[in-house]
Amino acid sequence: MTIRITTLAERPDLADSLWQMPHSWPEFMLNDPIAGLYFNPSLTTDFAEYLVVAVDEEESLVARAFSIPFERPEGELPDDGWDAVVRWGADTRRRGARSTAISALDITIRADLLGGGMSGRMLAAMRDNAARLGFSELLAPVRPNQKHLEPRVPMAEYAFRTRDDGLPYDAWLRVHLRAGGKIIKVAPRSMVVPGTLAEWRQWTGLPFDVSGQVEVPGALVAVHCDVDQDHAVYVEPNVWVSHPL
Repeated sequence: MTIRITTLAERPDLADSLWQMPHSWPEFMLNDPIAGLYFNPSLTTDFAEYLVVAVDEEESLVARAFSIPFERPEGELPDDGWDAVVRWGADTRRRGARSTAISALDITIRADLLGGGMSGRMLAAMRDNAARLGFSELLAPVRPNQKHLEPRVPMAEYAFRTRDDGLPYDAWLRVHLRAGGKIIKVAPRSMVVPGTLAEWRQWTGLPFDVSGQVEVPGALVAVHCDVDQDHAVYVEPNVWVSHPL
């Protein structure tokens, strides 16, 4: 299959397709309340230079890679990784301030093409695009793609687990390190998804009728459920990776 990769700025006709492309994200992952500051069709054109898109021979969208520029505060990378950079990017845009950093947010591959190497190609394209835009580093609050198989294992242990060749145990972290990235630290509350028990039942099909830790398919850690208070909260850890450009 021949794939052409460019940006949404060069292909504005693909704007609607961004939100219609079949994907494999669990439903609860689409309900982080911070996400609407960026993942909003009305804002697509504002970040078009930072949205990498890939199409096949039939001009159908097969992959997308979102990044966000922001004015980076001084200090270490934040514990609320993904949520933090989305907030910072939205605030930087609102104030009209100069962006001094850029972070990856999301790489989504059309469901039927998963496992074929497209994620690595899109990461490389995102790196190239960030360099083209004048940045010397691409940050990424990475969601390890095999962590959901071990939800009870602390991310601080999982993220630094390696194979015999010294590369990360997790396949997606390996892609990042092979591309030139370096693991910096764990972001222990990178994404926070709160909801009523009715909402969690709708998102997952699970009963959520007992207080405690609920393991949800696709979740990297267990969801905290409180039946008496009628809510459940998912606090997802990610892994900060730095890509020098």
